[in-house]
Amino acid sequence: MDVYEAVASRRAVRAFTDEPVPRAALERVLTAAARSPSGGNLQPWHIHVLTGAPLAELKKRTLERAASGDPGDERQYRMYPPEPRSPYRERRSAAAAQRFRALGIRHGDAEARRAAVAANWRCFGAPCLLLCYIDRDMGPAQWADLGMYLQTVMLLLRAEGLHSCAQMAWSVYHRTVAEVVGPPREAILYAGVSIGFADPSAAFARIDRAPLGETVTFLDDGETG
Repeated sequence: MDVYEAVASRRAVRAFTDEPVPRAALERVLTAAARSPSGGNLQPWHIHVLTGAPLAELKKRTLERAASGDPGDERQYRMYPPEPRSPYRERRSAAAAQRFRALGIRHGDAEARRAAVAANWRCFGAPCLLLCYIDRDMGPAQWADLGMYLQTVMLLLRAEGLHSCAQMAWSVYHRTVAEVVGPPREAILYAGVSIGFADPSAAFARIDRAPLGETVTFLDDGETG
């Protein structure tokens, strides 16, 4: 698959079939993703891949907590600014509106929205979950490395005909996740990535992106072709 095609076709899939993900494909992807940029070659990611019984147990435990109204564990990092300013506030709001509209969820339907959020802990039906950890003493530069690593993983998954959904939601119940996967004690759970084959019958929203002029500034001599 062409790189541009992989980028264009990658999206946050929230409806998967139960078709198993080939272990060989995962090994190819994760071996190649190790070539992602990493300052000082620290490679700060710690990865756990769950399928089968371990994943079923994790889903069971986290869904039980979510169903009980459990707000989650103490946060190990801040997902979003507490009061995002413009244009970030509008972008986030528009993305949520597009997603819920595609799902047929009305603006005031709080119960349906909660159910849509809880689907995170079902992996949206995906049969495979990748969990990404980082050591507590790593700084912002190493967290940026995680983003580059996970983006590489998700693009390589497209080359294998697979789809994914990156989910910071798994960090909400990081203590429950740790009970199942047993990560290093010094590690923080950053995110999970649900992996599988997309359900072609499911409705989805292709979330808009800001036009180039809003996010990119070219500085040149005016003669660039």
